[in-house]
Amino acid sequence: MADSRYDVAVIGAGPGGYAAAFRAADLGLRAVLIDEDPQLGGTCLLRGCIPSKALLHAARLLTDAQEAAAWGIQFDQPRVDLEAFRGRVEAIIEKLTKGVRTLAGSRKVEVIHARAMLKDATTLQLSGSDAPSELSFGHAILATGSQPVIPGPLRLSDPRMMDSTSALRLPDIPARLLVVGGGYIGLELGTVYQALGSKVTVVEALPRILNGVDADLVRPLHQRIQRRFKAIRLNTTVERLEAREGGLVATFSSSQETGTDIFDRVLVAVGRKPNTERLGLEHTKIVVTPKGFVQVDRQMRTAEPTIFAIGDVVGEPMLAHKATHEGIVAAEVIADRQITFDAAAIPAVVFTDPEIAWCGLTEEEAKASGQVVKVARFPWAASGRATTLGRTEGVTKLVADTESGRVLGMGICGVGAGELIAEGVLAIEMGAVAEDLAASIHPHPTLSETVMEAAESFTGSPTHLFIPKRS
Repeated sequence: MADSRYDVAVIGAGPGGYAAAFRAADLGLRAVLIDEDPQLGGTCLLRGCIPSKALLHAARLLTDAQEAAAWGIQFDQPRVDLEAFRGRVEAIIEKLTKGVRTLAGSRKVEVIHARAMLKDATTLQLSGSDAPSELSFGHAILATGSQPVIPGPLRLSDPRMMDSTSALRLPDIPARLLVVGGGYIGLELGTVYQALGSKVTVVEALPRILNGVDADLVRPLHQRIQRRFKAIRLNTTVERLEAREGGLVATFSSSQETGTDIFDRVLVAVGRKPNTERLGLEHTKIVVTPKGFVQVDRQMRTAEPTIFAIGDVVGEPMLAHKATHEGIVAAEVIADRQITFDAAAIPAVVFTDPEIAWCGLTEEEAKASGQVVKVARFPWAASGRATTLGRTEGVTKLVADTESGRVLGMGICGVGAGELIAEGVLAIEMGAVAEDLAASIHPHPTLSETVMEAAESFTGSPTHLFIPKRS
């Protein structure tokens, strides 16, 4: 028997789902938030963004302690209590998920812990101990997220195998760790395990790590982790894995050679796939792409007028903040507000050490499309603040329209790049020109000055960098 009708039923309680439910409630709609997990927060909060950043913070503490020797400060060899370590991360997750539940209660958003499947365009079938068997809705929002992908040749039933979820649980600190995949997930987790004491080998099938990110932004990171990791093997694939008593044997293949090596654990981080299976999409008009993504328009509406979809299930980039924005758009459209998803810049951050962040048009995208742009870079070796931190390997770059000087993109590699990139997002969204950034007084000495000085390159020479004029 169907429960009373809801204006909005949101399936999935991640940062996109709960943001959608909260906005719907704020707009006066009766909303229900449905998720199988007993904790709210989705992949990001429970087994993704939040725990990984907590671990990366701890990793940074360890590496900072090691590098303090350059300042004449000596620490004893650190001792890591893994149980306390895990407990700290779990406490962070618990605090944040309780906060989400409190906000749901304050907004009178009903929460149901159950598995939901679409029966038709206005009805959900629920399976859960405390859930009604059916629930009717005026509109539904699919926010079911994604899950790690492990290719067939790398599927090995062995407890020493890890994906991004199990790696965050820190089962132990392996002496030898193989990371398959040189994307942001593999590099972030590799950074954590290396700081904790693992000898990390990264294998990437493409010619460089973080493929798709401008090469000049990746270079400082590559140079640093190359010194800290055991190896970074590019243009290399793992053909197969074999479980032995002494470890997991990986067979590598590249254009130069084929060989084997043995590891105590293997982390496979080669991508994620959308959670669109077993949702009952076949009972609706919803269109799914060959890769499993739900097709939506700029209002996040699917081909079924009553059903919307947001976040990882609708495609790249698979980022929590994109999902949140999409969730707000979907809720407002349902509330009859005239709004579309039209973000000019979606920032991305790789939380390695150093961090890499970018937004808007990249230099490589401009070249690929034939768009004529002007690119300016400010090396952090010329930054007073970076020098005081002992971290001068970074770079800040701007991509601007050649004629108007309008800022089209920004990229940063360096300590705290993720905190700095928001200035680029704002500049792009507001239609700022490079001169606007150059004329905005930035505090000294800060890393944010590198944005101002990169912008000064468009109008002349930065104060702390001499650029000869071209004849």
